[in-house]
This record gives sequence, C-alpha cells and structure tokens, in this order.
Amino acid sequence: MIYPKIPLAQSILEICLAKGVTDIVISPGSRNAPLTIGFANNPNFNCYSVADERSAAFFALGMAQQLKKPVAVVCTSGSALLNYYPAVAEAFYSQIPLIVISADRPHDKIDIGDGQTIRQENVYANHIAYTANLLEDASTENDRLINEAINIAVLQKGPVHINAPFEEPLYETVTALSVQSQVFDTIVEEPFKEDLTLYIDKWNTAKKKLVLVGVNDPNTIDAGVIEHLAKDPSVVVMVETTSNLHHETFLNSIDTIITPFTVENFEAYSPEILVTFGGMVVSKRVKAWLRKYKPTDHWHIDTLRAYDTFGALTKHFEEDANTFFSDFLPKTIMVESGYNQMAQELNAFRKIKHDEYLATIPFSDFKAFEVILPALNENSQLQISNSSAIRYLQLFNVKDSVEVFCNRGTSGIDGSSSTAVGAAVASGKETLLITGDISFLYDSNALWNNYIPKDFKIIVINNGGGGIFRILPGHAETPVFNTYFETAHNLTAEHLAKMYGFSYDTARDENGLTTALETFMQNGTQPKILEVFTPMLENDKILLQYFKELT
Repeated sequence: MIYPKIPLAQSILEICLAKGVTDIVISPGSRNAPLTIGFANNPNFNCYSVADERSAAFFALGMAQQLKKPVAVVCTSGSALLNYYPAVAEAFYSQIPLIVISADRPHDKIDIGDGQTIRQENVYANHIAYTANLLEDASTENDRLINEAINIAVLQKGPVHINAPFEEPLYETVTALSVQSQVFDTIVEEPFKEDLTLYIDKWNTAKKKLVLVGVNDPNTIDAGVIEHLAKDPSVVVMVETTSNLHHETFLNSIDTIITPFTVENFEAYSPEILVTFGGMVVSKRVKAWLRKYKPTDHWHIDTLRAYDTFGALTKHFEEDANTFFSDFLPKTIMVESGYNQMAQELNAFRKIKHDEYLATIPFSDFKAFEVILPALNENSQLQISNSSAIRYLQLFNVKDSVEVFCNRGTSGIDGSSSTAVGAAVASGKETLLITGDISFLYDSNALWNNYIPKDFKIIVINNGGGGIFRILPGHAETPVFNTYFETAHNLTAEHLAKMYGFSYDTARDENGLTTALETFMQNGTQPKILEVFTPMLENDKILLQYFKELT
C-alpha cells in the first residue's frame, strides 16, 4: 500500500476510512497532493476526479443526497475552496452530510504574499455545522477534531469543513503508516419521549387540520400512516412534488388549488392546526396564505430543526415524521368534519379546469411538461432544476414510482446538473434531469467528468432566456429586462452534447416532442440530451392565463 509521507494526511485518511467515509470527490491540485495520493491509492476508497470545484462539490452533494451518508470533497488551497461554497450552503439548508477537506498553506505562510493562499480557516462560518482547523503536525488534538467533524456531519446531516495545512514536499510517499490515529464513535442519543396528551387533545377537538409536506425522501412514510391521514375527514394533506408522498386524496398541486382563492376561500380552508414536515416548500402562494391566515397551532416535525416559516410555530417535535405519526395517530380519534370533503370537491373541480385549459393551449413550456411527464420511465429518478422548471413540475402529477429531487435548500440554479450527475452515479438508478436553458448553460461543466452513466438523460427546456423573470412582477419588454434579467440568448446544447459524448435531439412542437420522447426514453450506449425549444414571448402569458381559467 502507498501512503502519503505527511503524518497529518495519514491521520485524515485513516479516520475517514474507519468511520465509513469512503466516497471521495477530488478536485485536482498540488497542495492537496498528500490527500489525493492517499485516497486514490487505497482500494477501500471510491474516488472521483472532477476538475471544476463548484461542479465537484455539487457532484458530491448529489452522491450524499442518495447515499444518506457523508461524502467528502477534497481541494487544493486558495480560491478552490471558495468554489465549494454554493454546495456547502445547499447542504446546510437541505440537511445533507457533506465533508469538505481543504489543503492549506502552513499558518506562517498566510498573508505574507505566498501564491494560491487565502484565509481558509472558518471560511464557511455562516453555513457550516462544524469547522476543524487542524494544526500542521499529527496529534491527538487533530484526531479529535477530525472525528468530531465527521460525527457532526452524520448526526446533524450537514456540511463540515476540515482544513489541513501541509508543508512541502507534498508528493513523497511511504509504504507504511507512521501514525496510529484515534477513532471515536458517533454517539447517537435516544430521542426524548414527551407526553403527547396536550397535543392529542388539541388534535381531537380541531375540525380543520392541514398537513403540508415539503422536500422529503422517498419511501420514508409507512403506508399505514398515509392511509390514516387520508381517511380522516378533518385532515387535508397538501404535498409538493418533491415530497415523494402519494395518495389519490392528497392535494399535489398546491398553486392550482389556492391561486384562485377569494378571501372567503382562504378563511374557509385555513386550518386550526398546521402540521409540517420535510424540507423547503416551493409554493410562495401557500406561504403567503398561511402567513396571513395563521393557524392557531403550527407543529413542525424534524429531528434537527424547525423554521418558523409562517410566523406561527408553536411546537417542534424532534423526531422523524414516520416515527411521530406512528406513535401519535393511533392515540387520536377521527372527528366529524367536512374539511377533507370540501377539499376533495375543490380538487376535482380544479382538475377538470386544468385539463380543459391544457387542451386549448399551443406548444409552450406548460405544454412541454404535460407531454414529458407521462413519458417518464417507471422506477426512475427525476432531478429537476430550479426557477421555472420546478414551478411547472408542481402543476402536474408525477408517476408514483418516480423519485423526485431538487436543490431547494438555497433554490439556486448553480449546481442542478452536477447534483443530478452525482445522484445518478451514487444511486445507480436511471436518472432524468429536466432543466431550463440558463440553468443548463450555467452548470455545463457538470458534463465534464468521466462518470456519467449511459442511461443518464437531460431534457433542456430552451425558451431563449430566464423565463422565470417573465412570470415575476416587474416584467417589461425593454432592453434592460432582456439583457440583465432574462439574459436572452441564441445558444443551444448541440455542441456541448457533441463535445461530451451525449446523443442529441430536438423538438419544436407537440408532435415532434411526442415522437422524440419515444426514442429518447429508451436506454442506449451513451447519455442523451433532448432540447425542447419553446416560444419565449408566449410562455408567461399561457401560464398566467392558466390561473385565471381555474375558477
């Protein structure tokens, strides 16, 4: 076995291995050579080389998203570390265990004019679960810091930063370890079991209970819990597409339901008790509704944190949602109420209006999603980019067997493609990314690696710019808007597809898209890109008119 000669690098490697951190994404560089040599020469580690640091960090985040365990991303000193920051922030807000290991110059080389040197210690201070600023020499204290960082990444499901100073020479190797690193177990505390009597009493007397589910991993809620919630006449369940939660009675297109609400509707549907679980919620409309018409009680269920999203938070249950409901619901009774029935009738009415409107519109972003989603392969994974794409997705049903993921922690477009590639690599599942043109172009270095599976597919909805800005208030057809907001362009994915070894096809109308999807959704010998061109000047009008047609 080949090891780096530097003892500190040996300590990091050995503790990572002992604690099961075996997936390592390496951004090539020189100062991190001791780590690269150690990781890449040890067959117990699965190593990936991704040159662009921003892409590398999102690639690692996508892997950790799927593996549900820490993935490490390793870089050289200097600005390389700063390029990890968008993914670090996403991991922080999405509760994904990401371990950043940065090589650094020794402390006496900082701020004296040495090249490729910045102040790396505590650089992620506002968006990190833990920072381990190591000393240059291997020591018990360094071992403790490395252990603590990895333990916190696991327990708090968040990003941690290990900053390791290395002095030259960097490339020397040995065939035997010179250190014996200490490994400390991750201690998982048993959750506190509190008396639920007060909350059971409130539940049993409330006739309007709303359960709202944001980003949620697939297959985490038992069928019995789902059925109990679905059958309770006093409970309405609103789920976002990213909730991966399915039942025929659940309201899965929130904006379709509530956008046409009158004041009387808002008051009629406003809950006495709001129960939330899962991550970030996409719908701005549901946030505005529940902030104005506040529930008497808002309970959030999460093992780690509870955001007061609606300014009404009264209780944080520090458990996973399935454990909570499995314990709580059998102790409750179903009270007579017309709340759920009222919601079901409205949902059925909205679906009729939805279908009627979709049958009348020309080819557009909206129509493209209507055609694409039924064509998704069963038991596949859908990664969706932010801005327009995730909002259109929220207006449709997605097959129950399709898992849906989106970077909703910070809601940025910067790493959607890289995350999707990392997720595809880690999950081994057939993965489709649906992305807008700006998001795709912004993260095109996601395709610059050697690990993209042959069944990986990308659909680029190309409407010639940032279509989201045409939907938002303030849109005006001016040179300023077109240049600085929409960033209008005439670019396509064709040459990128050729350069990175993707097959490439296009669609420009409904029939063309339907035909293209028949071939596109089949797996072949190379990954695929299907670019769907939609009319820039019509998309916003078609979408905004949709909400007017729902009444």
